[in-house]
Amino acid sequence: MATGKQARYEPSECEDANASTAKVNARLVNPFRGMRREEMENKITTFMKTTEIDERDIDSIRKGAFLAQDRQAFGQAFDHPRDDGLRLTEKEIKALLQEDPQTGNKWNQPWIMYALVGCCSLGAAVQGWDETAVNGAQVFYQYAFGIEGSDGHNPGIRGLINAAPYLCSAVLGCWLTEPLNHVLGRRGTIFVTCIISSATCVWQAFTNSWWHLFIARFCLGLGVGPKSATIPVYSAECVPANIRGALVMMWQMWTAFGIMLGYIAGVIFRDVLNGDSSACTNYNANPAPTKELLLSVQCSLNWRLMLASPMVLPLIAAAYVFTLPESPRWLLLKARQGKPGYYTKAFQSLRNLRHSDLQAARDLFLIHHLLDGEDEIKKGTNRFFELWSVGRNRRALIASLTVMFLQQICGVNVMAFYSSEVLAKVFGGGTRGDKKALLGSMGFGILNFIFALPAVYTIDTFGRRNLLLCTFPFLALFQLFTSVGSLPAFQDNSTTQTGLILTGMYMFSIFYSPGEGPVPFVYSAESMPLYVRDLGMSMATATLWLFNFLLAVTFPSFQVAFTDSGAFGYYAAWCFVGWFMILFLVYETKDLTLEQLDARFSIPSRTHALWALNDMNWVIRYYLFRQRGAVRPVLSVLEDSQTEVDVQMLTPRKLSLEFEHCDIHGHDN
Repeated sequence: MATGKQARYEPSECEDANASTAKVNARLVNPFRGMRREEMENKITTFMKTTEIDERDIDSIRKGAFLAQDRQAFGQAFDHPRDDGLRLTEKEIKALLQEDPQTGNKWNQPWIMYALVGCCSLGAAVQGWDETAVNGAQVFYQYAFGIEGSDGHNPGIRGLINAAPYLCSAVLGCWLTEPLNHVLGRRGTIFVTCIISSATCVWQAFTNSWWHLFIARFCLGLGVGPKSATIPVYSAECVPANIRGALVMMWQMWTAFGIMLGYIAGVIFRDVLNGDSSACTNYNANPAPTKELLLSVQCSLNWRLMLASPMVLPLIAAAYVFTLPESPRWLLLKARQGKPGYYTKAFQSLRNLRHSDLQAARDLFLIHHLLDGEDEIKKGTNRFFELWSVGRNRRALIASLTVMFLQQICGVNVMAFYSSEVLAKVFGGGTRGDKKALLGSMGFGILNFIFALPAVYTIDTFGRRNLLLCTFPFLALFQLFTSVGSLPAFQDNSTTQTGLILTGMYMFSIFYSPGEGPVPFVYSAESMPLYVRDLGMSMATATLWLFNFLLAVTFPSFQVAFTDSGAFGYYAAWCFVGWFMILFLVYETKDLTLEQLDARFSIPSRTHALWALNDMNWVIRYYLFRQRGAVRPVLSVLEDSQTEVDVQMLTPRKLSLEFEHCDIHGHDN
């Protein structure tokens, strides 16, 4: 063992809570480790009897079972002869080599995999479009409804309307996720929520009072909440581990695409009929336009089309979601409820999602036995209670809630809801100012989407935690740009003010998009064990939408009480605090299978926090002070006999803050 800084293991933190689940968590890494061939053959025989899978698939199941036990069961190149007569075909060898990170191309996946991701991406785009449809529409409807908020008049009502879907998502929608998934499955839940989203978008377009619009947008949350919790889980359960982060993060990338479409729709529909004419927008005239005129088709069709525009994409997603495979994990859960026919359906689902029957058989056999371990945890337990009482679950939940909370409190959705209003002040208001503001907001949305694209690569190479640690300082910096630009001292210098605010908004978008944008949903979907995943994801998304609601509903009041400058300064401060929350509370999850995460989250929080401080000290010494002899601390789950975390020299990996990992019995993963 090399000498250096050490982090001490504190068994008292989790011994009592985890004692009954420690062995199960170890089994969830590899339930077949150490088994003799006879034991494996018995498990295969029992599996075939339980699942009632066609006996013609026994050869694939047997080979898949031994591969699930040991990836090199057929040799490193998969061509090693076995004394039990099992041999892989050339097609099977080719498929296994293709999924190997050293010899294959991880993007070579069956076409149905990309069709599935495409459907999920449509659902994500709807989410983003729903957010920003109101951005341009409120520039017009606030006067028609008498909630313009000038001089502090009714700022809370305007915020309440904007935040209504997220209030519903937090208090009701997200909590419907588990019962909907239980009854309808992943695909059925996506179908129903897409129909709700489309119907409520149309409903919004036919409202004639602020409270009617509030009700319509509140009901929109019944589609937003369960959909936002289900789609990332559906993706995570279907895609292989080596591209899980990249494909699951499509949720945020296409949410960013939807955000961009919302801004573009605002620009396109702004001039429909007389909606932007002086007769409809000269609000300061004497006499001012009447409410009847502002709600007429001639004056209101523009903002009504903006609100209704997101209705198309969810209809497309609903139309073809049932042409895709159901989640194999969900099917196996149904099969274990006395419905053996679902085993065959799960096998067929995996066949569609993998290149070969061998890979499908391997994953089916492994998932089935991993569920045995999860069933053992569930016996005589309360799942909600175990989210907090079991250390592994609690740490994953806290980390997930942290990244979800920070995604909102960093202030990004203030831009989504109110950027046009903030920029309208910069550009002088009036018809011309409103148009420039909508165009400026569209620029924010375009950058948000474009810079989300690199995350497809970086999230599985750079790491989830690392992306957040590297981008949050810039989020704080550029929120300060916007805050300083909003100071009264700059209001007489329009060029300086415009430059500071647009630079702050646009650069914030650039650093947000590859980091805090895609990470939270990927992280939350993958970090929970399967038996509490629906519940944990519901809590995480409820947290997200709760703070989305609070952000949207409080910003108009913040503008009145603290001015725009004070509001953006507040969000900058949270970005600074958020960096430390990530450093201490968020565990890295890159390159781990969904089940191997159990062992990683078995590391006590205090040990992780102490390691994080030591590791940050190493980063500063190595990269800033060029101390090439500095020793980097390595965090691992300890063997029962160990009391210290090993420290050894590591080759620097592009500022990577990864740590070496063992399961709770000390075996390397």
